[in-house]
Amino acid sequence: MRNGNKGVRRVGGAGVVVALALGMGCDAAGTSGASDTVSEVADVQDAVDSGADTAQVEDTAAPDDSAAPDDTTVADTADTEPADTQVEADTSAPEDVAEVVVPTEKFSFFVTSYAAIQRLSGSVNGFGGDLRYGETGPGAGLRGADKICATIAEQSMKGAGAKVWRAFLSAADDGNGVQVDAIDRIGEGPWYDRLGRKLADKKADLLNDRPTSADAAIKNDFPNEDGVPNHRPDPTQGQVDNHDILTGTNNQGKLYAATATCLDWTANAGNKTLEGKPRVGHSWPRNGGPGGGGGGPGGDMNPANWMSSLTESGCAPGVNLIETGPPSNSANTVGNGGGYGGFYCFALTP
Repeated sequence: MRNGNKGVRRVGGAGVVVALALGMGCDAAGTSGASDTVSEVADVQDAVDSGADTAQVEDTAAPDDSAAPDDTTVADTADTEPADTQVEADTSAPEDVAEVVVPTEKFSFFVTSYAAIQRLSGSVNGFGGDLRYGETGPGAGLRGADKICATIAEQSMKGAGAKVWRAFLSAADDGNGVQVDAIDRIGEGPWYDRLGRKLADKKADLLNDRPTSADAAIKNDFPNEDGVPNHRPDPTQGQVDNHDILTGTNNQGKLYAATATCLDWTANAGNKTLEGKPRVGHSWPRNGGPGGGGGGPGGDMNPANWMSSLTESGCAPGVNLIETGPPSNSANTVGNGGGYGGFYCFALTP
């Protein structure tokens, strides 16, 4: 594994502060049980290095002043002793070889990490509110976001991208004049993170501030595509303020408002009059418990709700990973209140 960017700098427009303390997705542990999570990730990485499916990822959008990523050397753990030369083949299993199991059948949820958003967008500022990712025509924003989910899943676990992935995003128009509600895009459950830990059994469990059936290790700090809690993605650094996650959604998983989706995830100029301001949820609770309703288009706030916490400053690309308070009316980026324009990904099958 390797560590990514470190240090603090300003990126993009004035006042957009970025703490580049994120490594690649598998470099960290969360605020609760950090050492256990690091061990879990290390176990999976060891399994991968010793012959399981692998996904090599390079950070193509590192800032000029960031530290160069460590070269990763994968050790060959295969038995190098010469084959048995006896006439009759020895069909017994080698005593020193353990079976390697990677839980591919239980990987169906993640938060897109900043490292992945940075890499796929080709910018340290991320995508902003335009998630088309090469898609064109009606409904391109949602289709592009779905493709981003599948791409990141495949990069984390070879073969996982073949599942049908859906971004947890609502939209005013699916391209055919029909409203899209995020909760109706993601299947029926159950959903598991990259390490096989349960996020929720069914949709009803998701319709709460935090999923009621979630594994305690991830309930209050949703993990990224490598199973690393998103609040502290680099264990060599402190926590970062990155909880704002794009949804366009109210606290029942439905469209928050037509002005809350960056023109259905196709706009990132930062013109709030034309593009509106995106609704976001919190991947980890901010300041503890609820602070309001979270369901309607009136500027209400609920710092604990994972899908509808508050309304961000605008749709322009931008990253702020340092605690600077709530979104500012004078700003116009998706990350101003503490984030980078990440979103949630769900697979239709566990």
